[in-house]
Amino acid sequence: MPSPVKHKRHPFLKNFGLGLAGAILWWVVYRHLGTTAHWLTFRVFGLAPGTHLAAAVEFFAFEVPKVLMLLVLVVFGVGIVRSYFTPDRTRAVLAGKREFVGNVLAALLGVVTPFCSCSAVPLFIGFVTAGVPLGVTFSFLISAPMVNEIALVLLLGLFGWKVAVLYTGTGLVIAIVAGWTLGRLKLERQVEDWVYATKMRVSGIGEEHMDLAAHIAAGHEAVRDIVGRVWPYVVIGIAVGAGIHGYVPTNAMAAIMGKNAWWSVPLSVLIGIPIYSNAAGIIPIVQALLGKGAALGTVLAFMMSVIGLSFPEAVILRKVLKLPLLLTFFGVVAVGIMVVGLLFNALL
Repeated sequence: MPSPVKHKRHPFLKNFGLGLAGAILWWVVYRHLGTTAHWLTFRVFGLAPGTHLAAAVEFFAFEVPKVLMLLVLVVFGVGIVRSYFTPDRTRAVLAGKREFVGNVLAALLGVVTPFCSCSAVPLFIGFVTAGVPLGVTFSFLISAPMVNEIALVLLLGLFGWKVAVLYTGTGLVIAIVAGWTLGRLKLERQVEDWVYATKMRVSGIGEEHMDLAAHIAAGHEAVRDIVGRVWPYVVIGIAVGAGIHGYVPTNAMAAIMGKNAWWSVPLSVLIGIPIYSNAAGIIPIVQALLGKGAALGTVLAFMMSVIGLSFPEAVILRKVLKLPLLLTFFGVVAVGIMVVGLLFNALL
């Protein structure tokens, strides 16, 4: 008698089932983070309620897993999206576009493409030699680190959709307007001469033929790569935020970064530029500052300057930009950030 035929499960259904189970487990754990942090602080560690140390420890125990869980979820999803945007494809989309239209498109592409200040030099060379206007290139370079998906979703998870939309919208406006302004100044001669002499490969558009499994694998790889690199910044940032949350007096922080101090926004931008961090590391500190009475506009200006105008980025860009253009670039973006910060403080 012939043996019954065994039907193999389709790999897609198996992966879908595993993904659904993982999503349900993620949601259950995420929903109970607050209760777990409270239990660890007061039951396991036995800290006294109402003390500075207890407030700092509970903040740390709650925010570390919360931010890391959000980070894993977001990076996986965006890693899949990013697998469709290679450098060649990005250059092809931006090349030949008119000013302003190109600025808008470049700023939007900066949100979903996997580039940061570390990629500034090769990207700048590739864009310029592919025919992308200088101002459009700057819109992309501003948007890519400042308005990235990590910042957007972490802000959404920690502060709600209003703050996330405000940050994303104003960041895009800064990238578009600053890039358009730099383009109108006609500063092409301030780019180092060797950049225009460099020939970059711009062919190969559409050579990648990835199936769905390959795109999902790209999401997993993004989690291993990005989360593996940024988790120490997350922990350090939350530790600093926990210290601010537990020990810094509310009145003192409100006096330094509150609405009434007109100089708080320019000072926050100047303080933020030398600091090198990414969104995952700085957002927990931002959360603690807001909780202590700092004004939203001041804190957002500080965050934008840390992410979008870091000193290491200036060092990297100096390789391709002459000093007058580098200073103009930083000056235009810094002014835009300060205008946003002052406007938020006046209206909100």
